[in-house]
Parts: sequence; structure tokens; C-alpha cells
Amino acid sequence: MARRESPNNEKNTGISSATGREYVIESSGCRVCDMPAQLRPREEIERRGISHVSDDVLLAVILRSGVRGRSVVELSRYLLTRYGSLTGIASTSIDELSQQRGIGKVKGQVLLAAFELAKRFAEERAPRRLRVRTPEDAAGLLREKVKSLDHEVFWVLLLDSKNYLKGCPVEVTKGLLDASLVHPREVFREAIRGATAAVVLVHNHPSGDPAPSAEDLRITKQLVEAGRIVDIKVLDHIVLGKSTENGSKDFVSLRESGAVEF
Repeated sequence: MARRESPNNEKNTGISSATGREYVIESSGCRVCDMPAQLRPREEIERRGISHVSDDVLLAVILRSGVRGRSVVELSRYLLTRYGSLTGIASTSIDELSQQRGIGKVKGQVLLAAFELAKRFAEERAPRRLRVRTPEDAAGLLREKVKSLDHEVFWVLLLDSKNYLKGCPVEVTKGLLDASLVHPREVFREAIRGATAAVVLVHNHPSGDPAPSAEDLRITKQLVEAGRIVDIKVLDHIVLGKSTENGSKDFVSLRESGAVEF
């Protein structure tokens, strides 16, 4: 009688035990050590340089190992396919990632830790956002710029809810200021478009004397009222002059002076 092959012998052929009349072929699961040297993740990085390899290779280096039936490179490609991109993977929770075959909780933590480091690195390299908390902060943004000006310029500083500057100062008008030139529509246009929480108004006096004129006060009151209507707080109006030898301030804050109610 012919001897029946043992299950171990069946496994060596790459064919699992028969289920009914159908054979189930098991994946051999190519291991990294079985791959050609030039296709292994670490070797590929050494050969091409880390900035020139694909996303799946970088993921494979972070994951380090695959699982039975799925090499680490295949696992990396699976994650990119399932979640669509690196951003998709980074947006996934550890619980969700750990449920993926070959990942588990530890690898899920390693992956998301790598993405979090990348995020913090990008934040470190980004230009520091400026915060305008005092009249001096606002004056300091434009102090150097007004030194060379021989005409009046009116700017608006756009701030978020925590008083961080939301971009460069917006130039509204040049020349002698009057209510017809500094119209609320022009002042608040960019503020409304950018969902700004508050603004600081700034303009200069080329004469060097920062004392506000009657027209300065009238314009400020008009803009404060307009801000209430569009729900954008006008925090202050800074009038910039020039430094003097006696050490007096080169600017006036209309809020600090009490000349206008904000």
C-alpha cells in the first residue's frame, strides 16, 4: 500500500491539505533576506540615497519586519494602498493600525511616532508666528519701515483669536488720511476673507510727531463701530512717529491714551 504523505511533506511542496477536492495554495511570502540585494530596503537606501527611494521603502525600514506570508515591503505597500497615502496612514489611530495583519500595537506606535516627529520637525522649521499682545508689539512690526517714508501709509494687522499675526501687514492706503480713503470696506475686506478675529490699525506721521490728529480720532471711531457690525474686534490704533533724543515714545496707542473707546 502506498504511504500517505505527511502534512509536513505537503507543506514543503507549497500546497496545504486539501479542503474537499480543492487545494489551497499558500503564499510563500517572500522574505527580505530572499530578495535580490539591490531590492532590499536598506541596501536600496545605501545605493540610491534616502531622499531618492519610494515611500514603501522608507516605511519598510521603519517597520523592520513583515509577517508570515507578507514581507515587510509587501506590508508597506499594503498600508499605502489601504490608506491611500502617508497622510492617510498618519491620520489613522493606533487601535486601527494594530488591527492590520502584520502591524500590531507596537509597530502601530512606531509608525505614528515617526509621523509625529516629522510633524514636529516641520513646525520647528516653519517661520515663527508673531504674536501681537501689546502696543509695542504692533509698533515694532512697522517701526523700521516708516523711517524712510515721506508720506502717510495706513496698515491693518490681522490677528487670530490668540493674537497671532495671520500674515503680513495689509496696506490699505497711501497719502493724507481722511475718512473717504480709509473706508471700512477696504479695512475689513481681507479680515473678513481670512476669518480674522481682531485687527490692529497702524499708520505713520512723516513729521515724526505721533500725536493723533482730530481726523485720526474720527477715523478710528468709525472703524471701531464698523468692526462691531462685522464682529471683528478693533484692538487699537497705533500712530507711528520717529524717535527723539529725549527718549519719548515714537508711537501713540489710542487705546492707552484713552482718546477712543475700544
